[in-house]
Amino acid sequence: MSDDYLKAIYHHTEWQDSAITPSQLAAVLGLAPSSVTEMVKKLAAQGLVTHRPYGPVSLTAAGQRRAAAVIRRHRLIETWLVREFAYAWDEVHDEAEVLEHALSDRLLEGIDERLGRPRFDPHGDAIPDADGAVHREPFVLLAEAPAGHAGRVLRVSDRDPELLRALVERGIDVGHELEVVSDTVVRADGVEVSLPTDAGTSVWLTR
Repeated sequence: MSDDYLKAIYHHTEWQDSAITPSQLAAVLGLAPSSVTEMVKKLAAQGLVTHRPYGPVSLTAAGQRRAAAVIRRHRLIETWLVREFAYAWDEVHDEAEVLEHALSDRLLEGIDERLGRPRFDPHGDAIPDADGAVHREPFVLLAEAPAGHAGRVLRVSDRDPELLRALVERGIDVGHELEVVSDTVVRADGVEVSLPTDAGTSVWLTR
């Protein structure tokens, strides 16, 4: 359970800078605010997060390392499922949620080696290395990119499987070169493509 909190805090600040609030954390985890408050206090006592009453929650260095280790397992498994078992990118999240608790460190290391030490998962999220370090290019959220901006799709949020499927139907995935027309229209391979309304807050491009 505590790892779920650390993952949620890590995810929140991965692609933007604002720290997560307890109410946001409760919403993400689908828990009562009172339950979140109690767990945050426990995590703070363990030296994994910093928090002041009614203020945001941030990971400490120790919390960052632990969260990165859990994230690494999840994203390596997602990548493994896509490459080795032909899962679609909208199918892997729930499967990885189960498997990340079952695989040994030895098997995970074997998977990492077999896959050639991948740096990114199928959705474009960075896979932390064994030391917790990640490598990202400068990025911009599609909704914040000006018209005429050209960039490569770096990342697509995996929170909505329907959006992932909709993008595949339009021939768009991680690595695709796009030119921004608006936050719901892009030009891909010289053709204008209309995107789902929530794509603007779910797709990141190279800056």
